Amino acid sequence: MITEEAILEKVMEIIEPFAPSGMVIKPNSDLTGDLGMESIKVMDMLWVLEDELKMSIPLNILMDVHTPDQLAHAILTLTERKNGTV
Repeated sequence: MITEEAILEKVMEIIEPFAPSGMVIKPNSDLTGDLGMESIKVMDMLWVLEDELKMSIPLNILMDVHTPDQLAHAILTLTERKNGTV
């Protein structure tokens, strides 16, 4: 079973190329406010995450996700539902 920490690590690794150069990415960094990621970059990042994690991530997840930490938690919840652990 994948942990939330492992997902967060992958999320932050994937966000890095989409954030401005030299930007420090923290678990609580706001994707749009702190990292300046406009909607197109967020969508591209989400597609890369889907490929890396080999799962489908619904777009409506972005309505409640503003930080890498929140995104990792949402992905964990999706994984647990898919695997029947929730």
